[in-house]
Amino acid sequence: MKDLYIYYQVKEEHAQALEARVRALQAKLAAASGVAPQLKRRPEVKDGLQTWMEIYPVVGEGFAELLAAAAGEAGLLSLTAGARHTEVFMDLPPCA
Repeated sequence: MKDLYIYYQVKEEHAQALEARVRALQAKLAAASGVAPQLKRRPEVKDGLQTWMEIYPVVGEGFAELLAAAAGEAGLLSLTAGARHTEVFMDLPPCA
């Protein structure tokens, strides 16, 4: 299992509308897959832009594609300032 971290920027004037869409998307994904998503942002604003991060812990194969399709359907890119960047992390195995 892996964790997905998706980060992007949003103009302050689009933040409220984007938050509503992201939270609806995350609720839909949580209901469909059992994942427990998180939504975070950096505390500072730079040049009128906020940096946000969606976190999807312990996801299975195919979830990244499901998320990308759902984000497209939700129209998230119309409210972000640039692309959504995805990083994938996994747990380190415990020491023996």
